[in-house]
Amino acid sequence: MKASTAMKMVGGALIVLASLNASAQSSDAAASAPATAASSAATGKQAKAANRALGRKVRSALAKTKGLSVANINVRARGGAVTLAGTVPDQSQVDIATQAAQGVAGVTSVKNALTVRPVGQ
Repeated sequence: MKASTAMKMVGGALIVLASLNASAQSSDAAASAPATAASSAATGKQAKAANRALGRKVRSALAKTKGLSVANINVRARGGAVTLAGTVPDQSQVDIATQAAQGVAGVTSVKNALTVRPVGQ
């Protein structure tokens, strides 16, 4: 009988220890979660800043390209992938814009969504 009581006490002690250990682990995880969230927020801000900077570099390259009208071209950048959208007066400018964007450092791909719309239409 005494052995059975001792086993119950040991079992109860193990359960208490296990629950204390689990509680400590969850509080450790909770304590590290804000640091992780803060670092991912900083990483997100850095990525947005890098995307904006790349977009500006591409826009600048387009503006310096001879024979290209950039008035109606929008540039979006995300992780090195650039999307050109808007309208140009003729088909040759679609190709010129694509080549100019591909020549910018940091650009990994160019999606050209430009459409041809002759002046005055």
